[in-house]
Formats: sequence, C-alpha cells, structure tokens
Amino acid sequence: MKLKKQVTVCGAAIFCVAVFSLYLMLDRVQHDPARHQSGGNFPRSQISVLQNRIEQLEQLLEENHEIISHIKDSVLELTAHTEGQPVLPHHAPNGSWVLPPESRPSFLSVSPQDCHFALGGKGQSPDLQMLAVYSLLPFDNQDGGVWKQGFDITYEPNEWDTEPLQVFVVPHSHNDPGWIKTFDKYYYDQTQHILNSMVLKMQEDPRRRFIWSEISFFAKWWDNISAQKRAAVRRLVGNGQLEMVTGGWVMPDEANSHYFAMIDQLIEGHQWLEKNIGVTPRSGWAVDPFGYSSTMPYLLKRSNLTGMLIQRVHYAIKKHFAATQNLEFMWRQTWDLEGSTDIFCHMMPFYSYDVPHTCGPDPKICCQFDFKRLPGGRINCPWKVPPRAITDANVAERAQLLLDQYRKKSKLYRSKVLLVPLGDDFRYDKPQEWDAQFLNYQHIFDFLNSRPSLHVQARAGGVGRGAGAAGPHAWGLRGGHMQRVGSAGGRSGSPLLRAAWLSQAQFGTLSDYFDALYKKVGIVPGMRPPGFPVLSGDFFSYADREDHYWTGYFTSRPFYKSLDRVLEAHLRGAEILYSLALAHARRAGADGRYPLSDYALLSNARRNLGLFQHHDAIAGTAKEAVAVDYGVRLLQSLANLKRVIINAAHYLVLGDKDTYRHDPAAPFLGPDETRPSQDSLPERTVVRLDSSPRFLVVFNPLEQERLSVVPVLVDSPHVRVLSEEGQPLPSQLSAQWATATNMVPDVYQVSVLARLPALGLRVLQLRRSLDGRAALRPPVRLYLHGRDLPVRRQEAIPLHVSPAVAEDFCLENQHLRACFSGHSGLLQSIRRAGEEREHRVSSEFLVYGTRTSKDKSGAYLFLPDGEAKPYTPKDPPVVRVTEGPLFSEVASYYQHVQTVVRLYNVPGVEGLSLDVSCLVDIRDHVNKELALRFSTDIESDDTFFTDLNGFQIQPRRYQQKLPLQANFYPMPAMAYIQDTQSRLTLHTAQALGVSSLGSGQLEVILDRRLMQDDNRGLGQGLKDNKRTCNRFRLLLERRTTASKVQDGRPVSFPSLLSHVTSVQLNAEALVLPVAPGQPAPPALRSFAPLGTTVPCDFHILNLRALQAEDDSLPSAEAALILHRKGFDCSLEAKNLGFNCTTSQGKLALGSLFQGLELGSVQPTSLTLMYPLAAASNSTNIHLEPMEIATFRVHLG
Repeated sequence: MKLKKQVTVCGAAIFCVAVFSLYLMLDRVQHDPARHQSGGNFPRSQISVLQNRIEQLEQLLEENHEIISHIKDSVLELTAHTEGQPVLPHHAPNGSWVLPPESRPSFLSVSPQDCHFALGGKGQSPDLQMLAVYSLLPFDNQDGGVWKQGFDITYEPNEWDTEPLQVFVVPHSHNDPGWIKTFDKYYYDQTQHILNSMVLKMQEDPRRRFIWSEISFFAKWWDNISAQKRAAVRRLVGNGQLEMVTGGWVMPDEANSHYFAMIDQLIEGHQWLEKNIGVTPRSGWAVDPFGYSSTMPYLLKRSNLTGMLIQRVHYAIKKHFAATQNLEFMWRQTWDLEGSTDIFCHMMPFYSYDVPHTCGPDPKICCQFDFKRLPGGRINCPWKVPPRAITDANVAERAQLLLDQYRKKSKLYRSKVLLVPLGDDFRYDKPQEWDAQFLNYQHIFDFLNSRPSLHVQARAGGVGRGAGAAGPHAWGLRGGHMQRVGSAGGRSGSPLLRAAWLSQAQFGTLSDYFDALYKKVGIVPGMRPPGFPVLSGDFFSYADREDHYWTGYFTSRPFYKSLDRVLEAHLRGAEILYSLALAHARRAGADGRYPLSDYALLSNARRNLGLFQHHDAIAGTAKEAVAVDYGVRLLQSLANLKRVIINAAHYLVLGDKDTYRHDPAAPFLGPDETRPSQDSLPERTVVRLDSSPRFLVVFNPLEQERLSVVPVLVDSPHVRVLSEEGQPLPSQLSAQWATATNMVPDVYQVSVLARLPALGLRVLQLRRSLDGRAALRPPVRLYLHGRDLPVRRQEAIPLHVSPAVAEDFCLENQHLRACFSGHSGLLQSIRRAGEEREHRVSSEFLVYGTRTSKDKSGAYLFLPDGEAKPYTPKDPPVVRVTEGPLFSEVASYYQHVQTVVRLYNVPGVEGLSLDVSCLVDIRDHVNKELALRFSTDIESDDTFFTDLNGFQIQPRRYQQKLPLQANFYPMPAMAYIQDTQSRLTLHTAQALGVSSLGSGQLEVILDRRLMQDDNRGLGQGLKDNKRTCNRFRLLLERRTTASKVQDGRPVSFPSLLSHVTSVQLNAEALVLPVAPGQPAPPALRSFAPLGTTVPCDFHILNLRALQAEDDSLPSAEAALILHRKGFDCSLEAKNLGFNCTTSQGKLALGSLFQGLELGSVQPTSLTLMYPLAAASNSTNIHLEPMEIATFRVHLG
C-alpha cells in the first residue's frame, strides 16, 4: 500500500512539473516584448529573435525532459523496493554486477539565484589584474645598473620643498621556526637571546621600535620568563615600541598550505596574544614566503587587519610596479565586485629583505648602514665597502649618502612616507648589535631632524599606541635647504649642488608607517586611499633572479605534505567531535567523567599543525634533521588526535551514557591505523574475528551524509557485515597484496557499502559466516607480461594468472566507462553514461632531469634539462584487474611507482569520478623528478586552472615567453582544464606542483630527488625521499552553458559535485573497531548530531573549543567557522547522490545540532578578536558566496 501511495505521489509530481514547465515556456514566449513592437510585420531582426526563442523553447523542453526522466528514475527505484529482507548485490545474466537499488533516491535542488554569483556582475574592473600583467610584461631581465633588476632612479632636488619625506626605519628579526636548525635549537641558540635583549634595550630609549611576527617562538619564550619581564613586554606593546605583526603561530607558506590550517594557525596566534598580552594585530608582515596567494589578504582582512606587506615577488613584476608606482595597492579578491575584501598592501621593491636591499636601490651603499657588519664582526659587506661608525665628524656625509638612497626609493611609491625595514634572519641576538644599530641610526636621525644648521625643526608627534591604536610616533621638519654631495640622481664625489634636505627620520613599527601614510592621504586605516590602484590575482610563480623559478618546492618532500593533510583532517574531526561530546556530556551532567584533559592534546595538535605551515616546513625546504623533527611532531599529534576522537566517539555511541567510564589504559575503541615511525606509511588495523560479533564505529567528518564504501581488514574470508539492527549490508571481499604477485596470508579486506550520517558515527557489526551469506568474492586477473614471477595465492580469492600481455579492456559502472591499455595498465579514455563520445584521457609517467650547468634543481628551484622524457622502467609492469560489485580496479606495478585506478560501482559522488593513487619510490634515482601527465582531447588551448589553498580557483595561462619551469603552479586541492563541452578536474589529497604544458594536458610532479643544493641557503639537496602515496580523484564533467566570454574572465569556480568530491577525498571516514576483550559491549547506537541538512554550498570548517582561564581546559564556548563555497552551475548536475539544497546563504543555527541548544550566537572577526555584533539568541545567519564567517557559540 505504502509503495503504491509513493508511486502515485511521484507520478503526480511528474505531471505537475511537466505542465508547470510548459506553462512557463509559453508565458515566456507570449511576453516577449520584441513581438509587440512591429504590429505583425516581421522584419529580419524579428525573425531571428523568433528563431532564438524557438531554440530556447527546445532547450527548455530538453531540460524539462531531463527533470521528468530523473523523477521517473526515482519512482522506478521506489517501486523496485520490496519490503522485508534487503536485496544484496548479485550477478546479472550478462555477467555484470547489480547493486540493490537505493532506498532513498538522491536529489539536488539548486536555487537559480545561487547560480548568479559565478556568472559575475557589473562591478568595476581592478586597475591591475595579474593575468593581464603577465601577458603584458616582456620578462627580458635587462641590467638595471646598481639596482641590477631595476633601473636608474633620479629625482629633482626641490621635490620635498612643500612636503617633507617622512622615513620610518623598522627594526625586525626574521625567526624561522625551523630551517637549518630545529625549532627548539633556534630558540635556545638565538631566539631567546633576541627577545631577552629586546626587553632590555628597548627600555633604554623610548624612541626605539621593534616588530615581531612568529608567535610560536614568542609563546615559548613567554613561558620561560619572569612576571617582571612579562610586565615590561606589556608596557612596550602598550606604548607602541613593540608591535606584533600578523600575529600568526608562524609566517605560513602560501603555496602548499590549506586554508583550514592557515586560519587555524592565525587563530592560535591571535588567541594567545589576546589572552597573554591583550593585543590585537593590525598589520600583516610576510617577508619570506616564496610567492603570495590572494587567500592571505582575504584572511587578514576578515581578521580586521588594515594593512599588509609582501616581499618575494617575481623581479620583473617588482620592476614593472616600481616603474608605474604601483608597489602599493588595494588587494581585492577576484570575485569581489564592491571592494569589501580590499586590504592595503605594500610590496617591497628590491631583491631581499636584508639591510643591503632595503634602504634604497644600491646595495653597496645600503650595506654600509648595516652596523652589525662593522669591521671586526663576523659578517661583512660583499661589495667590499664596510660600514663606518657614525661620529660627529662624519655624520653629515653619512646622512647625506643614506638620504640619497631613501629619496630614490621613495620615488617608486606614490606618497611622501617611506618604509625602510632594518633587519634580517635571527638579527639582534646580542646586546652589541642592538647598540650598533640603534645608536648609529639615532645619531643620523638626530642630525637629520634637529640640527639647527639644517634649519630643520623637529616636530614631536604623538607616540603610537602600538597595535591597538592609530597615530605614528613622528617628528616634523620645517624649512631649510642645504648643499648635498652628488648629482640629483648621482654618486658621491660629484660637484656640490643645492638640494632640499627636508625629511623626517625615525624608528617606527609597521603600523606607524601605515598610520602615517593614511594620515597623509586623509583617510581612516583600512579605507581605500585616493589615487592608489586596485589589484586582483596572486603572485605565483616566484623568480628571484634570471630563470630561477621557485617552483620545485610545490612538490619537495611530498611524504610530509601528505602527512600534513592527514593531520589536518584528523584535527578538524577531533575538534568537532570533542566539542559535540563535551556539550552532550555537560548537558547530561556527565562532564565530571569526561576527559576534559583531551583539550591539551587538541591544543598541542593545533600548534604542531600550525608550526608545520611555516614556509620552510610544509614547503619541504628545511635540513633533513629538521624535517624529521617536524615529522615526529606531526606523528605524535596524529596519535593524540586519534585518542581524542576515540574518547569522544566512545561517549557519543553509548546508548546508556551512565555506563561511560574513561580508562586511558584500556580505550573502548581501537585506532583505524597506526604508523610505526614518522616516515612510515600507515598500517591498517586488522580486526580478529571469532564466534561473537565485532563492532565497528565509523566516523564521517563531513557535514553532508555520505554513501561510502568503507574498507576494513579482517583475518578471515568468512565475514558478513551487518547494520546495528542486524540487517546485512552489501560487501565485497578482496586480498591484501604485499607485492605485485603476493597476497598477504590470512588478511583480507572487506569493503562495505554504508550510509554515514553527517558529522556522525555509524555502528556496524562484523560476524563470521560459514554459510553462503558472506561478503562477495570477485575474481582477480593477473597479467605478468612474460615475466617469470612466483605468485602467492589465498585460497578464498579466485585468481586467474595470465603470463601474456592483456588486451585493452574497460571497466564501467552506471555513471562511467573507463578504458585501459592492456600493455601498460594505464588509463586511456573515459565515457560518461548516456553519451556517445569517448573522451581521450590517457595517462603516462614522465621524468624530468636537471641541468648540467652550475645551477641545478634543488629543494626550492626547478631547473629542468628540457622537456620531460617518457619513464622507461627496466621491466614491463604487472597488471592486476579486479571487477567487483562495489568497486573495480586496475593496479599497475612499475619499478618506481605502483598506480591503482579504482571505479566505485555505487550511486552518487564516489561513483562519479575515478579514484587514482600512486605509490612512489624513487630512492634509487639521481637528479630526477617523476611526473604524471594526463593527455586529453579537451581543447583547453593555453588556459588551465589551479586552486589557491583549497579556498579559491585562479585561472592560469601557459606563457610561451617564459621557461618551462615558470609555468608550474601550486596545487593544494585541485586543477582543471576545460573547453566549452567538458571540464576535467584532478583533485588531490596533498599539495603538489602542477601545469598544463600543452592544450588538453594536465601534469603533476609526484616526487623529486636531487643531489645538490640550489644555493638558496639550505646547503643540502633532497635525498631523504620516502615511499610516498599520492592520492587523487579524476572527475570528468559535461558543461551545459559555457561561453568563451565567460571562460575569459579572471575568475572561475568548481561545480558543487567538484567541491563535494574534494572534501570526500580529503576527509575519509575513520573506522574504529571496538577493542577486543571488552566485556559484553553495552548497547551502541549510531550518532547523528545534525538536526537539519546543511545546504550543499556550506562547509563547517571547524567547531573549535575555546580555551578556559586554565590553558589546558576548554571553556563553555566554541568557535563555529562556516564557509559558503562559490560554485559554477554550468556543469551538469544529475545523479549526484547527495541530498541537499542551496538556500541563498541562509542557515538556521538554532536547529543545526540535534539535542543541543545554542545558548547564544555572536558573529566575530575571523580569529574571534573583534565582536561584529552583540551576542544574541537569534540564530538565523546569512553568508555571501565565498565568505568565511566565525561565530562565538555557547553549546549546551
């Protein structure tokens, strides 16, 4: 009866949709204004309009037909269901596998309004679009004289008569949290001395200034200093002498880091500053990352910072921006039409952030004003002219020489305020250096500012109140001219000329500089200053000289890049599950029995993940021993997070919470996998079966329900998988392979199809089954290609061994057909269901060498010896083919890489793309880089698309005028190519370098082994390669409404399916077995925390427990961080297999968490430093596409 009713309702729905759609179409035709203008006469233009209308009508009919057929399919699925015993997979007469129909037909409903965003609007174009800048520049690298990569700078002596030059010299010390030494070694050898000296020396003169950025070091030092010293630090910050810039845990790499981790380390630093010093950073400082992502200005803007500084940008772009006075700009996001994401950015103009390259264009002169290099010290000036201590006798001549550099540098900017950084790596670590720099510079400043013979009147400005205030500490100058040594743009020693000396010089912080600039142009900090350009785009890829492109580090040490993302997924999962378990425990009054101490493990993991975002850590550009230190920290945190997840899951799945007992010595659940050491691949837990059932708890860290194939290792082939209610679930048995031809004895993988609740826990049970109802055992075909290899079998797995080469063959499911080369076992083509056309998508492995000249590839640089050559192993591959009910796969074993391409035979997201993994081991290579290239018939021309930090997509163009290595870009999450018909996306679970070197191509560098240093300070090659597993998803989508004009825009978005595919790849379900030897397990119940379905385009980035007064315990509040993703509707969206809708950015938080109340919701800045509105009981929120928003919530 029930079924008949459902069928009737669905049938009625089909009829209604059809009638309503036809009514709308007729309505559109009738109300066409063009038809009523000519009174029945049909001129040619009207006929063409009518033809267009007819075409539109046909298209609408076709779309309507698709909707109806989709509903019909759903109805058929419903009618196919019989009540009673569930149907398990079975063989159809044609030999293919048939899965039981889905009990819940999937649907996706996207509101038309939500499609407008990706189409763009009529906002004003930015003045500088980086794609256009790249097309414009010749990249000719002409010799610029003393400023080698620039040009000769001249000025008129009277330029500052009406408006004096205001100079801010900003002392800084760049402290890498690991590079040549480990984090701890740097701290004990240098950083603690820098900070101790700072407190001492800054108090000697209130005019002194200093900035600091790495909170990881600062927090460690703070834990080791006295209350008296802490009070002194707070005073220095309060009176504006010491400024905390950016305030993140580290200065992150912007190429390989994922936006979750970028935000997390920023929150960690900002929360620490607020709690310990009571300060909120105002300005961003990033002198050392190797290229810059436009994600960072967005995050800083949303954290309420008003200015930022960058340095390592391609020298040709610096030269171009210097020549056009565009080194300072408002940096805007590509999708932003109104300027709400604008942040003021200062780009340093010269080669480096060291003293020789910061005072002006001539390093030979600037080096003479780095007083650490005074004769007798350990370092000197490479230009062979040493600094001279400033005395009354030489101050006029030295000040003039320095002022000439300041003036030349100021000609590159639009304002009469100048920023001059004064520092370098680990500077100011000895009191003598503080004295040398501060006393000598003060002597020069005093001469410039207050010497009566100069007719310069020092005007005392208000002392800046540090990071919390506007108003720089400034001295004014009035009147006066003086003879100056040298010509207007020339060298010392030229005839004396009359020149204006109008200038103010002083020590300042970064915010002192920005505040003075804002004051000069008469605006409030953060607003757009008049006359400054707007820029959009990013600054990859970076070259510091010649053709030395820093594109190697996009792949360097991929093992750790992968481990980073595993830890990130665990941290997010642990944060959310801990917050939910804690809230439920508090609500039940059981928080006394819950391990609150797990908060300390979370806190430690945040800091270790944050530390690894440092630009020499995830970048893969630290010494080998330092990489091991990072690895040990990551591994320790991974193990701790598994404990946090296990403890939370244990509490949440208990039917009777009163039975909960936390026993650290005997955890209720076991881990899904273990890693014996920091450089090991994971070893999955084998579940031992006996006569009693074994229970599993499966955690889905995604905010959407998912239908997934969940793999579990067991010790017996006689296994059935049941739901918690005892219903059998579809499952497939396969062997564990130790090598290409050897099965692991007595270990089997059972893969079960399970529906997992959003952010929830599903309870499953495993039982031994000696009758015919065990997991299905698909046959395996093994092709040896003429190689004489012994084969070790398992009796339970049907295996057919063929010594010959296979014919070409195909695998298919209800969505896709993928065909492979019998000889190589590699992918050749893909055909989507319902399409005639077979798309060529062939994969191959390639090898890049390095140059034979003196400059070779290293950890940073990619300097190939020409185009890649085909990978030629000494033996042909062993190819293994499995065709099963839940998945089919092709494994190809080569000497240095094993690749597995898997096709899931399940409805929905997992079945719509190919799962690709490459296990790479190039430890016997010498100066080689292994690449994987996909070649297709997609007519992508010279355009491809890569993501930035998993947050946004940046269109790229292959530049013929640039060397091959310049065309590689970071790919933290995805890259795609497209034409008007198709889009092919390569999703990745780890950051790697990617390019498209020809139309229809997409290639990724898998690993690099390089025997020498590339002269960027590391002093080592890359020789510590590990066996590394790189994981991908290959998604082919049909484009339905693409246009060349649309594709030419400097902005692009993934489809919803692409977004979901990416998060599923990066957040795998965790399988936690109930530990053996437990007494009869208490009743376990699946846990579904969400009370409503989260809209498809919303991502719960984090639910982060906030710290209580006691550092090691959580408060009653949490930070809920939401991201609304921008998506492209022009890609076909049917049979996606996820049940959700879009909601124009609206979300009711009040009903989000089932069984919990949201006591209050307060919108805040991204890092919780600024409340954006008062806390309220109103829980309805709205987010614009692409926006990330943080809410301080009270869960209970």
